[in-house]
Amino acid sequence: MINAIADFFQNLFSPVVNLLGYVLLFFHQNLGAPWWLSIALLTVVVRTLLFPLTVKQVKSMRAVQDLKPDMDRVRAQYQNNPQKQREEMAKLYQDRGVNPLGGCLPILVQMPIFIGIFYVIRLFGGTPGRTEPRYESFVDGGILWFQDLSQRDPTYLLPILSAITMLAATEITLKNVDPQQRWLMRLLPVGFTVFLLSFPAGLFVYWITSNLVTLVQNYVIYNHGPGRRPATSDKSSSKPTAPTSSATAYSKPGGDQNGQVQNGSSDDATARAAKVAKRKRRKKKK
Repeated sequence: MINAIADFFQNLFSPVVNLLGYVLLFFHQNLGAPWWLSIALLTVVVRTLLFPLTVKQVKSMRAVQDLKPDMDRVRAQYQNNPQKQREEMAKLYQDRGVNPLGGCLPILVQMPIFIGIFYVIRLFGGTPGRTEPRYESFVDGGILWFQDLSQRDPTYLLPILSAITMLAATEITLKNVDPQQRWLMRLLPVGFTVFLLSFPAGLFVYWITSNLVTLVQNYVIYNHGPGRRPATSDKSSSKPTAPTSSATAYSKPGGDQNGQVQNGSSDDATARAAKVAKRKRRKKKK
């Protein structure tokens, strides 16, 4: 039953499997890269092509975050009228040009690729006890402790590395996520890795490389790209409040950073003028 389901999905994703298999063979046969490195190079190419979608995803998430005050206002205003609330939300998205599902696009695109990589490894390395490997060299095309790319890692080091790299890539984005959702996102890499625990080592080569590329991309996007928070909001929140006396001096006409000195000079001039007027009145009396 399981094999029948696997064959069905392999036929369903056969265009993706054939394309990924062709690129993988190009790296191995034309460039002479070992199988494990060919998988890593294929991953870098795929993630590079998907980078514009990743940037678009971050922009969409940022736009939704910027809409949160207005969304909260609509929810509060129409909390007893779900139909009107949905209409106002849709109108708000349309007026601001925001697509709430835009953040899901890269995930939807990556899923067929991930499934395709799984079937490429299954095809090239064979299925133990069922199908022979198409390329005998693929079986021992690994490195270090995982030589057989078609078998699971008996030491479980690859799944652990997968969880660590995925968590590291996720941590960069957590500062832009609601605090209540952060722990859930931290648990996702662990759950995902447990699900893949018995998958072939070649698939973990793809996934670890993908996590490392994601780590670099997230750093660039969230520190130098559209995911970076405006610096003004950080400075305004951390700027200390000016003393009351200084604020008063700055608010007076002609006040600047030397406002207190100028006010002192003005007071001295007024006192001198009063003394001169007093002397004149004395002379007139005489």
